[in-house]
Order: sequence, then C-alpha cells, then structure tokens
Amino acid sequence: MDLATILGFIIAAVGILGGQAIEGGSLMQILQPTAAMIVGGGTMGAVMIAFPLKTFIGSIKSIKDLFFDKAHSPEELVKELVSFATKARKEGLVSLEPEIPKTSDEFLGEALRMAVDGIDPKEMRQSLELRIEQMEEHAEDSPKVFEAAGGFAPTIGIIGAVLGLIQVMQHLDNIEEVGKGIAVAFVATIYGVGLANIVFLPAANKLKLKAKHGIKRKYAMLDAVASIVEGMNPRLIDAKLRSYFVGEIPNSADSPSADRRAA
Repeated sequence: MDLATILGFIIAAVGILGGQAIEGGSLMQILQPTAAMIVGGGTMGAVMIAFPLKTFIGSIKSIKDLFFDKAHSPEELVKELVSFATKARKEGLVSLEPEIPKTSDEFLGEALRMAVDGIDPKEMRQSLELRIEQMEEHAEDSPKVFEAAGGFAPTIGIIGAVLGLIQVMQHLDNIEEVGKGIAVAFVATIYGVGLANIVFLPAANKLKLKAKHGIKRKYAMLDAVASIVEGMNPRLIDAKLRSYFVGEIPNSADSPSADRRAA
C-alpha cells in the first residue's frame, strides 16, 4: 500500500474543502453534475483522440500502481539474489532451476532460465538489456497519458465555464439567477484545474518515479545473474547490489557488506 498517495489525496481534499468551509462555502456549491460531465467527458475524449486505445486502457489499469507496490522491497530483493548466488556457488548453476518458478519477478525468472541454459554471459546481457529498454519505453506510456489529461482538463474546464455563461446570458433579466448561474459556471473551471493539479499531473509524476525504480531493479537483477554466471563471490554480489539501492536499504550489522566495513 502506497500511503503517500492516499495521504496526499486526503490532505489535498481536506485543505481545499476546509478552506472553502472557513470562507463560508459549502460542499453542495461545488457538486455540479453537469460541470463534472463536461470536464470528465471532454478530458477523456481528448485523451482518447491523442493516444491509441490500447495505451489509454493501459493507463487506466496503471491506476492501481498508484496505491499498491507489487514489488518486494530492495532489501528483500538483494537477499533473494544473494541466496541464488550462494546456492549456485555451492551446488552449481543447474541447482537454480527449481528456484525459477519461485522468483519474485518474471524478468528475474527469465534471466535465471538463460543462466541455467548455459547462454553466454555477453549474449545474455545484450538480450536482457534490450528487453529492459523495451520495458522502459512501455513504462513511459501511462505517465504521458496522465500528463496529457493534466494539460487538457483546465482548458475543458474553461469550455465548461463559457457554456455556463452562455446560459447565464439568457437570463439577464433576473439578477439573482445571473449571480447563481455565474457561480455554477465557474465550478467547471475548478474541476478542470483541480483534476489537473491534484490528480492527473501528480499521478504522472508518481508513475514516472515508480517506473524508474522498476527499471533500476531490472538492471540490478541482470547484473546479479550475470555475476552469478561469471562465478563472482556472493559477498561481492551483495556489495554490488547494495550500491544500486543506496539510501533505500538500511545499514544492517549482519549484512556481508557491513561485515567487511567492520573488518
């Protein structure tokens, strides 16, 4: 569970609605189904025009990644990889074959399969690096969709406000209705700007960051498996992997790298 995302939405909502309440406003003043339909439908339509349907659907599916972390922690990943290195050093690469279905990541399982099959380390690196590059390109799609939505939403909000004002102009003979109508018209602008700056753009940034961390994990897996094939000492592999996650793995007194520092 990504608490930062959940807390961020809660704090933003409380701050905005709380501020409105302090100024004497009410929640009902900004609950306008028509404005929500204009901004929501208009933004979604614009995004679907800008991107292929497959990319748009993929971005919808990626919403769950904002709230949940599927991957193990860096420390757990390092322990897993070092355990593979230790087993391979003691029992040989073939001993890792039963571990392939148990791996925490499909990419790691693929790398181990290539190692067990005896593929040349250089060829293995080239093949898996190409796979990582493809993953990196694919991971950029969802953030781009949310960034585009963040750009479209405020403009669609202005369109909604103008449409509301057109309706207001038809009732200029009733000043009271004109005042209410103007207030309702500008709710669409609030929806557009609010969605862009509280939902779409922050979501794009979070997905970019998670994609970056995911790619870094893939390179760590590749480096670890290649080092196992090359027969590197598990302690050196541990130290190399920890360098990928500086600041993400707390110093542990019982880790191999900590043992070396103490020595």
